[in-house]
Amino acid sequence: MTDKLWGGRFTAKAAKWVDTFGASISFDQQMAKEDLTASIAHVKMLGKQHIIPAADAKTIEAGLNVLMQKLAAGELHFTVENEDIHLNMESLLTALIGPVAGKLHTARSRNDQVATDFHLWLKNRLPEIKEAITNLQTVLVEKAEENAGTIMPGYTHMQHAQPITYGHYLLAYFEMLQRDYERFEFNQQHTDMLPLGAAALAGTTFPLDREYVAAQLGFDQVYHNSLDAVSDRDFALEFLSNAAILMQHLSRLAEELILWCTYEFNYIEMDDRFATGSSIMPQKKNADFAELVRGKTGRVYGALMGLLTTMKSLPLAYNKDMQEDKEPVFDAYNTILGSLHIFAGMLETVKVHNTRMHDATTNDFSNATELADYLATKGVPFRTAHGIVGKLVLHGIETHQSLQDMPLQELQEAAPQIQEDVYQELTAEAAVNRRTSLGGTAPANVEKEVKRAKSLLAQRSTNAKNA
Repeated sequence: MTDKLWGGRFTAKAAKWVDTFGASISFDQQMAKEDLTASIAHVKMLGKQHIIPAADAKTIEAGLNVLMQKLAAGELHFTVENEDIHLNMESLLTALIGPVAGKLHTARSRNDQVATDFHLWLKNRLPEIKEAITNLQTVLVEKAEENAGTIMPGYTHMQHAQPITYGHYLLAYFEMLQRDYERFEFNQQHTDMLPLGAAALAGTTFPLDREYVAAQLGFDQVYHNSLDAVSDRDFALEFLSNAAILMQHLSRLAEELILWCTYEFNYIEMDDRFATGSSIMPQKKNADFAELVRGKTGRVYGALMGLLTTMKSLPLAYNKDMQEDKEPVFDAYNTILGSLHIFAGMLETVKVHNTRMHDATTNDFSNATELADYLATKGVPFRTAHGIVGKLVLHGIETHQSLQDMPLQELQEAAPQIQEDVYQELTAEAAVNRRTSLGGTAPANVEKEVKRAKSLLAQRSTNAKNA
């Protein structure tokens, strides 16, 4: 005979290893606070609606509050025999207040209970993710402002393309993170929904007040379909999708930082607090934390693909497969939060080698477009100008000359429209200063975008305070 709380119709007891395989308490105990919080709201509603006697509701609520205190003090102990956080809490409550604890489960199922706990858990943590994104964006804006005029090579295909500013480069990641922030903000809408009251899958015969429970728990809305309420994991998939895109952005940044602190580039140097050495090579200073974030990106991608695969063929409504939904979300949350904090620290303390960055733009032909644009302003069709400059670049490679070092006579042999003023146009400073189109790299643009970014962050802070 089984001693499970659900075991009335069962006559055989599972082996311990089977219980261990089926149990989720090893990880869903992370939702212990949410489980108690949801139960307190539920029992208040049961009492208010006279579904159970008011005295019983008060007794149960008092017991749940005692368990909440014990949880905070680290005094609660969970067992595999009780399978999950819900049955563990019910068992602990029963031991504390007696059989009246059994009335707590009136008008609910573990199906809507776990969905509610999961929603609450993520709802409580999305603000932390958004705050960490904001902190990293703040660092990016500060460093962009400091480096609005710091010239460096811009790349396409990992080849020198055109000069840009380091400030402009940093603001590109600000924009990526802005989209990440907005995605998590949208994720909040679908997380802010109450499943409790859907019961197992069909609703309940008891006169619930689901809106009351939603208000108690701070949910904006309730699910309007009981089948959807217990089977929906879109909010978790959205979170993992958003997390994967965020990690892709951080991984791209990590790759560049890793390259740029090599001897070959030497554009930056990592602070010692965000680098490690070698156990055998004394000279090494490795960008290990950037590498770790790059590596952990695959972990988050795996979490997304894992849950998508788990959910892809599940019939309505709840299925035990869905027990696999929480671990990837818990892990991804920890991964992205840690990665965001690491990057804020790295970028805050990284040393920028301004001169080396600038020097890298002097003999790399990244001013070739400047010469083509110059010819276009002299009336030469751009496609023709492109061909002329391409031949000059080839000549420069063969003669080991940069465009700005070629004598005027050589330049004029290729295009008589070229005059003495061309040399000023071919400097990296001129190249970046002239790119004043909206979204361009000019330092004046960077300064404008810094102001816009600061305004956006300030408005976000104001909205948070008023929320």
